[in-house]
Amino acid sequence: MRFRDRRHAGRELGARLTEWAGDGDLVNALVLALPRGGVPVAGEVAAALGAPLDVVVARKIGLPGHPETGIGAIAGEDPPLFDRRALRMLDLSEDRLGPDVARERAELHRRELLYRGDRPAPEVEGRAVILVDDGLATGVTARAALRHLRRRRPDRLVLAVPVCSPEAAAELRAEADGLVCLHQPSDFRSVGQWYERFEQTGDEEVSRTLREHAEAGS
Repeated sequence: MRFRDRRHAGRELGARLTEWAGDGDLVNALVLALPRGGVPVAGEVAAALGAPLDVVVARKIGLPGHPETGIGAIAGEDPPLFDRRALRMLDLSEDRLGPDVARERAELHRRELLYRGDRPAPEVEGRAVILVDDGLATGVTARAALRHLRRRRPDRLVLAVPVCSPEAAAELRAEADGLVCLHQPSDFRSVGQWYERFEQTGDEEVSRTLREHAEAGS
């Protein structure tokens, strides 16, 4: 299974989640996207469910010199969440990664202000919350976001993605009340390989998608 683009993946994911909604598991649902790539996917999911759309900003902490390799993540004002095993194997300390954490925290705040402005973060307590991304490789960023959301006491917390590695799926099942992943390929190497078009999602597209969805629901 390959998706044409993120919006196609979101429509497929929305159709699957609509089946869940039919069982009454997603009453009073709120769809939260992990920006930036998760927003076009989540926009289609929210439209399918007739649910409000917002974002939860989390940032990956990359391996020094190899920022694409995630060894930790942050969400909100929570302390950083690290892959402790990776830190031991690489002989890295949290103190050494302090500047990286500070840089990603600043970027997190920048994006929250850009995407939300002066709007408060949505209330999640007592609601069915669906966290959406465009795919999971290691899942470290999704794990930080799920734990951040769990502290805010949702009634149900679901992680929904079009594609993920089997290893990430296995590790994240314990973090959510439900995991919906349309495709778990055994030969998973990267999220992008399962999309025909996988261009980087920009801040403008994120802001536009959030604005259009808010206007449609008003």
